[in-house]
Amino acid sequence: MRAFPSRPTRLVLTGLVAALGLTGCSTGQAPSGSTGDAKVVEGKISLTYLQKQGDQEYFIGEAAGAKEKAAQLGIDLQVVNLGNDANKTVSEVQAAIARKSNGLIVVVPDPAVGPQVVQTAKDAKVALLTSDDQICTTGPDPAACGKSDLVPRIGFSGAQMGGEVGKRAAEEFKKAGWKPAETRTLSAWKQDVTVCGDRVKAAKAAFAADAGAAVENIDVATDNTPTGAQDKVAATVTANPGVKHWVIWGCNDENVQGGVTALQNAGIDAKDIAGVGLGAYLACKDWQSGKPTGMKAALFINGADVGALAVQTMYDRLKNAKAFPAEAFASTKMVDAATWRSSGVTCS
Repeated sequence: MRAFPSRPTRLVLTGLVAALGLTGCSTGQAPSGSTGDAKVVEGKISLTYLQKQGDQEYFIGEAAGAKEKAAQLGIDLQVVNLGNDANKTVSEVQAAIARKSNGLIVVVPDPAVGPQVVQTAKDAKVALLTSDDQICTTGPDPAACGKSDLVPRIGFSGAQMGGEVGKRAAEEFKKAGWKPAETRTLSAWKQDVTVCGDRVKAAKAAFAADAGAAVENIDVATDNTPTGAQDKVAATVTANPGVKHWVIWGCNDENVQGGVTALQNAGIDAKDIAGVGLGAYLACKDWQSGKPTGMKAALFINGADVGALAVQTMYDRLKNAKAFPAEAFASTKMVDAATWRSSGVTCS
């Protein structure tokens, strides 16, 4: 829910673009040995998609996209919700292998289980692909992993997403006309998740480049949930009583929504908050209510696109022996209260 290494080149995945209508791009070939020794499947392909936080709106969409693409390709697909249980990841991987799954697509709750997941898949000669979050074949921390040891991943570019968020946050800051000395930027994320670090780092850099003034930043470590972010941001606000205006971004919509809620509960007016979410699946609920909110914009990331792209990529590997790309990315779009409906955001 990866700072992943910069890659000098990105190759367009033309086959996937044609199949999915996505702006998918690759950053090279798959790491050697990271996909097991899976062989081409002659008959019907069986896949298991294991997701953390499967009841979260983004991952519900991801599962729906995966199921739709699987149905188109004649794939037998099972989706498993891992919640936030790292131990369940290993047991469900083993269960999927026992069910004779030909390939596994995994969104891990904790990257520390990565090496065990990789080894289990490799021993069973089952193809392994990650979506959203990276895992490393040789250690628990993808950020400390050599790029050749990262498992191939389908998702979004953390650097690109964070850059868009930071750019929009700077626009909101300048539009509001706030004094830098009276303003703080607040970065909220689960700090052991590499993709989150990528996003936040890029958001900070983009804001600094575009804001036109230096604004002090406060980092807030969260568990990437709305309630977790709300609690941590509430404590931060209490510790900084002199701040009049807040700009907030984070790893996902959960962090920003939780932070915005904490700020508003502390008596800070919505007009003094510039929250820029990442996902739009929670931000849209604020806009749908029609009430004033500190959630000013959000980057729309469509989980269905990632789920479909992951299934297509695994199909191409198992049916056509096409090597996994090191990474493939789906496209994103910035939305706000005026544009989210026309942009296709689903808001339950």
